[in-house]
Amino acid sequence: MSAPAFHVLIVDDDPDNARMLKVLLKKEGLDAAIALDSPAAIAAADVQRPDVVLLDLSLPGMSGIDVAAELRRTPDRSGCILVAITGHGKDSMPSPSPFDRYFAKPLDVDCLLAYLAEVQAGRELPSWAQAVA
Repeated sequence: MSAPAFHVLIVDDDPDNARMLKVLLKKEGLDAAIALDSPAAIAAADVQRPDVVLLDLSLPGMSGIDVAAELRRTPDRSGCILVAITGHGKDSMPSPSPFDRYFAKPLDVDCLLAYLAEVQAGRELPSWAQAVA
């Protein structure tokens, strides 16, 4: 019996960035889906129950920070690991943060893949009260 699929939701309003990241994740054997805006991200989290959400913070309308806070507010969606991916500095992150991890753009894909491997292996457990790494 094979292990259950590891689901990653990519939220980015730049379709090219989202597709490129999806291809890289699929190449690593991860199940990846894309949401291109905030409402689609929240709806996808409800349906897909991702293990990890990779969330661009600069989304039109509802920001990625607001999306993360919404995901944390609802118990059915709060169990996923939220990863901020942004071109803004770490100083732009709220405190306390709804995110489990922060990656700056340009994204170091090798670091992201190593982090996802740790999460998938169960070595990285969500800690909602923990400050952004």
